[in-house]
Amino acid sequence: MLVDLLLKNAKIYTAEGIVKAGLAIEGGHIFKIAKEANLPKASANVDLKGNLVLPGLIDPHVHLRDQQLAYKEDFFSGTAAAAAGGVTSALDMPNNKPVTMSAETLRERMRLAETKTIVNVGFFSAFPRSLGEVRSIVKEGAIGFKLYMSQRIGGLDIYDDEMLLQGFNRAREQNVPVAIHAEDAEMLESTRRRMENAGRRDVNAYLEVHSTGAETKTIKRVVKLVKKTSVHVHFCHVSSTTGLRAILNAKKAGVRVTCEVTPHHLLLASDDLQRHGTLALTNPPLRTEENVKALWTALNQGSIDSVASDHAPHTLEEKDVESVWDAKPGIPGLETMLPLLLTQINEGHLTIGDLVRVTSKRPAEVFNLKAKGSVGQGFSADLVVVDLKQEYKIDASRFYSKAKHSPFDGWKVKGKPVKTFVNGRLVMDECEVVTKPGTGQIVRVEP
Repeated sequence: MLVDLLLKNAKIYTAEGIVKAGLAIEGGHIFKIAKEANLPKASANVDLKGNLVLPGLIDPHVHLRDQQLAYKEDFFSGTAAAAAGGVTSALDMPNNKPVTMSAETLRERMRLAETKTIVNVGFFSAFPRSLGEVRSIVKEGAIGFKLYMSQRIGGLDIYDDEMLLQGFNRAREQNVPVAIHAEDAEMLESTRRRMENAGRRDVNAYLEVHSTGAETKTIKRVVKLVKKTSVHVHFCHVSSTTGLRAILNAKKAGVRVTCEVTPHHLLLASDDLQRHGTLALTNPPLRTEENVKALWTALNQGSIDSVASDHAPHTLEEKDVESVWDAKPGIPGLETMLPLLLTQINEGHLTIGDLVRVTSKRPAEVFNLKAKGSVGQGFSADLVVVDLKQEYKIDASRFYSKAKHSPFDGWKVKGKPVKTFVNGRLVMDECEVVTKPGTGQIVRVEP
């Protein structure tokens, strides 16, 4: 038979380990992995020059903006950034304008994305005003629901545990997860009022407001609710030792929780916030070295389920302001996540197996993404080819993202994504996007 594409001269990461082989792709899926002599002929052939083939990254925490926020990012620029960073599936958050919180707003967002994306994109929804709409939102294709405990976004009253229980039960009935931004709104509001009344507008004041205590309090509160509902809750961007400990204790007790960390919480600390100022401002903020070490320990022990970019693009004008209260929190991360993690592999802090586990395999499992997250026969041909030896400096001015700034700008990295394939199609080749808008697919969870 004649298949669509043959990838030759590669090292391929499989469930059995790294093998020297070729890979045949047919109909957007992996048809066969074998020595070249045992592969079928193909309509097209690509020589990978001995580089390493990994499953494409699944980034479970991305803000692709667009619609009324398209000046910050749109579906094409955001998914081009994903392709450049080796991310083949991005899960979009709902805090948009308009907020994604109904079947109608989700449908409209998907309709727009279909014409502009170049990688796979799935969508979270905020909870609707009427919980009776949860089923229709999932039927429309939502990956899950996102709940911001730091401020009300969507229909649920975050101060009302009974309402939260009802929302969690509806999500459990539809067998979709609830992603949680864990910061206590009351603590944030009261501490911020105190800081502003004292005339404080510096980054240290921001750290006091967005304390580790605010994160830990919310995690413990949510865990209690999960115990009552058995819903699957995924804690986003965990940043503190105490918050992490609460999650790990819940896991040991059999509570249905998973969690993620970000590269910026792994590789930057509160001292870097002092150095970069509002450019490095994000929620939750960068923490002390003690907290960073705790995240690394948990990651190396296999306790962290995923590493997510929390790609949150803003204009430089929205970031570079005098008062910390006027700055938009968020760091663009789609194009830096993989090079930063490959550098950690080269420096001996991370294994290739751990990288694949937290950026592909576990995210696919956590968010019910069928036939994704691994390189094997029958899986989607979502692949990233990496050159582990290539050294260069991160240059934010060359990002595909509209947010051409980063606290990692100028960092020396070793390890680079050189080709990205999405559903068997080459979308990035040697730093260049080589496909047209609209070639990506919308990822829907089957209810």
